[in-house]
Amino acid sequence: MKKILKVLGIILGAVLVLLGGYLIYLFASYHRIPDNQQLEVETARNREDTEENKLTTDTEYSALTYNIGFGAYTPDFSFFMDGGKSSWAKSKDSVLETVQGAGALAASYAPDFAMIEEIDLDSTRSYHVDEYSILKDHFPDYYYVFAQNYDSAFLFYPFTQPHGSSKSGIGLFSRYPVTSALRRSFPVSTSFTKFFDLDRCYSISRVPVENGKELVIFALHMSAYGNSDEIRKGQIGMLAADMEKEYEAGNYVLCGGDFNHDLKASKEDTGERESWAYPFPREELPEHFFFGIDLLTQEERDNLWNSARNADMEYVPDVTYTVTLDGFIISDNIECTSYEDINTGYSYSDHDPVYMKFKLKD
Repeated sequence: MKKILKVLGIILGAVLVLLGGYLIYLFASYHRIPDNQQLEVETARNREDTEENKLTTDTEYSALTYNIGFGAYTPDFSFFMDGGKSSWAKSKDSVLETVQGAGALAASYAPDFAMIEEIDLDSTRSYHVDEYSILKDHFPDYYYVFAQNYDSAFLFYPFTQPHGSSKSGIGLFSRYPVTSALRRSFPVSTSFTKFFDLDRCYSISRVPVENGKELVIFALHMSAYGNSDEIRKGQIGMLAADMEKEYEAGNYVLCGGDFNHDLKASKEDTGERESWAYPFPREELPEHFFFGIDLLTQEERDNLWNSARNADMEYVPDVTYTVTLDGFIISDNIECTSYEDINTGYSYSDHDPVYMKFKLKD
């Protein structure tokens, strides 16, 4: 019996040493990407910047936003952090096929501006596939801006298939020249949950307009808040202040991405929803700003396809919980001419794209 207890004690001690070492590694390797980081603008191939490349008023343009879910979310995929099963995509071939499909779908709409979230560069969960390179091949002759959202340490959970390390971000693909771009770091959790929610950011990119103003594009991916009112208010407040600053400077503002809020709901809604599907507090938007979805009639909003599904299970029509998390905020010097949530049945991601057409006012 003493020998058995001794062996068990040695095993327990080794486990505690390993656990302690891992926790030290996790905290020591944690870092946030610096705020106000200048981003590289990659110039489109075979393009020359001329006056004809500048935006003009009263011309119709288009924008698309799409969270591609790091290439993992085929319709039968469920994610462990949402209560599902898997922590990795099914295979490297599945990632390649899914990202190719998402890229081809987005490019088929020929958007003037595409904001694409959850693009992995080098992550365990997506078999280290460089998804950004794949997407750029679908948008030749565009200008590219990439804002890295996070570069996380190796997560040894779940134990049967550790999620590993993740390097991922947000891409802007623009038909028109981008003169400069900046990465802003959202406020995030400072508790232990920061190792699961990871870093968050938005990019601010500037596109010249013929009248001397700029179209300032905010590409974002906000946190999945749960019940954290402090983080939600901090992120919305920071974003609102930056957008308002650009509007006061006379610029046009287009903000698109995954807001991780229920964009159809208001705080007065009493319908059933998941606890994390928090209605976006419209009252916290600055004056002169509104969501594109709010220009639709109530009937149009009700009939609008939901842009995201819950990943706690495979997608089953009329069974899986769905919600609209993705969309656009625009300033009132922009006219929204059409708005659409594209229904693919979540073929390439747990999100579907949102597509909008707009004009810059004089």
